[in-house]
Amino acid sequence: MQTEYHTWHSPSLGHGIELKVYGWHGKPMLVFPSSKGRFYEYENFGMIEACRPFIEAGKIKVVAVDGIDWQSWWNESAHPADRARRHQDYDACIVREVAPFIDGHCHGRGFPLIATGCSFGAYHAANFYLRHPDLFDTAICLSGIYSLARFTNGYFDENFYFNDPTSYVPNLSDAWFFERYREGKIILCVGQGAWEAPCIEETRRFASILAERGIPHWLDVWGYEAYHDWPWWQRQIAYFLGTLGL
Repeated sequence: MQTEYHTWHSPSLGHGIELKVYGWHGKPMLVFPSSKGRFYEYENFGMIEACRPFIEAGKIKVVAVDGIDWQSWWNESAHPADRARRHQDYDACIVREVAPFIDGHCHGRGFPLIATGCSFGAYHAANFYLRHPDLFDTAICLSGIYSLARFTNGYFDENFYFNDPTSYVPNLSDAWFFERYREGKIILCVGQGAWEAPCIEETRRFASILAERGIPHWLDVWGYEAYHDWPWWQRQIAYFLGTLGL
């Protein structure tokens, strides 16, 4: 399998950003790490191996990018306003730096992207898909949470609002977004096994918000054997990639 490591100094973040590319051809899939995770966890926990048939067949090119959750939503020592502001820096890094890098790596044919992630990475995948449907036309969200309320202790500002899908989606009215959502696909998957209880509730609630707004989505609740961990996410990513008709 063809792999490449890349890093550069990110003006948006004020420090380095790292990512790894897997594959030589196909629709690019941007992977967001789980809570406080790094770009290499997707490979280390067997997810690249689960995607191998699609990568080697030239159907997808996987780009696993670094996260900065420990500086933003998961930074318990920071004020909620600073957490939200730092996430905006990450948004700028993805949109202004990582997405153009992917487009260049795909020789100008890199858009639109698939966004995916597991656990807190599923939040990122959903949020980037919903905020930037010009860049992403698919999101595969596995065992996610979609409300940021637990991270802000009741604090609320614009940066929080526009990064909390359970806050901004109910109020969306711009037809530009809905036209693109109608052409896209967001998959919300969750199991019913160990450690999935909070995600089941959040996923069902988020799906109901999307339904109320008429945003096409696929809610897929797996059985009681499907627990919140990498072995099940390996099965799920392979399954959902197989449904995309790549």
